[in-house]
Amino acid sequence: MLLFAMLTFMTLVSLLVFLEESYYMYRKMPSPKSSILIWINSGAMMISTTSCFGMWIPRSIMFTDFTASVFFAMFVHKFQLMLVNECGGRSEFLRKFGDMKLKISTGPLCCCCLCLPYTTINRRTLFILKLGTFQFAFLRPVLMFLAVVLWTNGNFTTGNSSLNSVALWINIGIAIMTLTALWAVGVMFHLVKDTLNDKNIVAKFAVYQFIVILSQLQSTVIHILDKIGIIGCVPPLSGPTRSSYMNNQLLIMEMFLVTVICRVLYRRRNKDDENVMENQETTDNVQNSMVYVNAKALEDGLHRF
Repeated sequence: MLLFAMLTFMTLVSLLVFLEESYYMYRKMPSPKSSILIWINSGAMMISTTSCFGMWIPRSIMFTDFTASVFFAMFVHKFQLMLVNECGGRSEFLRKFGDMKLKISTGPLCCCCLCLPYTTINRRTLFILKLGTFQFAFLRPVLMFLAVVLWTNGNFTTGNSSLNSVALWINIGIAIMTLTALWAVGVMFHLVKDTLNDKNIVAKFAVYQFIVILSQLQSTVIHILDKIGIIGCVPPLSGPTRSSYMNNQLLIMEMFLVTVICRVLYRRRNKDDENVMENQETTDNVQNSMVYVNAKALEDGLHRF
């Protein structure tokens, strides 16, 4: 019980850190960028929160997985949008990299296909890369929702890998979509990493990969260990329940560390953000001054009458 209390406290701290960071980004960063970064920072916090619910309420595992999947899919998509946004937007991105060749033989989808040719960077290429993550952000929640519906009806069994099971084909579809989305992000990162080196993009990408590996690969490894009997049942807990507890507890601790690291990485403002905010403040001050002058002139005119 003490362990559960400590992990719950860590989850609450992660939530508070995220809320404080979101407030800071909302106040101190320009609007398009702040919304993207808030989505990115919510990934680790939501995984930690859903894992906490799954730890306390084991029967809610399908609902917590669905919620975590929605935020994880949006996290991957928003991270790619951040790469484009940090380059100055779509038009500036195409202007900077329009004369370069894009390497598409990158992991995790095409790392073995070294013979793939380089492609030119244009609007169509950028659209395809964005589509690679958008399909993940849209279709993964749909498939997870379908899995929840089938589970409530008794037609979906977690861990059932038989050819006739719906779970196998849903998991295969999710795996293909996940690899496609990660490939699209990897391709874009290798393109922009030198340009965005001054914005700690390598460290941010490392944290992004850390979240992907822990939230996706770790649960798979623990599930396999349960299947082969390494994680056995210890009364009153069965093997699958123990593996679920173990995965949730590890995720809470890991995502707590990720939340703290994200606060350090994404808290830093660069000169471009400061210039944008100064321009916005100057514009607001000018508009307020004009409103005051117009109101004063109107008031003087009324007094004359």
